[in-house]
Amino acid sequence: QVQLVESGGGLVQAGGSLRLSCAASGRTFSSHAMGWFRQAPGKEREFVAAISWSGGSIYYADSVKGRFTISRDNAKNTVYLQMNSLKPEDTAVYYCAATKLAVVAGSKGYEYDYWGQGTQVTVSS
Repeated sequence: QVQLVESGGGLVQAGGSLRLSCAASGRTFSSHAMGWFRQAPGKEREFVAAISWSGGSIYYADSVKGRFTISRDNAKNTVYLQMNSLKPEDTAVYYCAATKLAVVAGSKGYEYDYWGQGTQVTVSS
């Protein structure tokens, strides 16, 4: 059974940093694209960042560009999201996602086949 487990969320003050991790189990995702999405209360899920299987293609939402960095360690079957200069509007549940076959994926949720349960990130002002 495929599982994606996020960790690293928490409460941080504005301007602070957090590093999210997403550990995959049940299959190897080293050949597949992975991404991060988030959903704030009362809002639709939105794309945050995506990374291709090799790390050679990376995409960010405009709202996080320059502040967040996505990376992956295929040997550990893990993807990371380093979040710096956090703002209150970054408060959301952050979800990790992975494709079943595609080596590259973008900003659309339907491109991803597996999803984690989410980790809460709260940024206080």
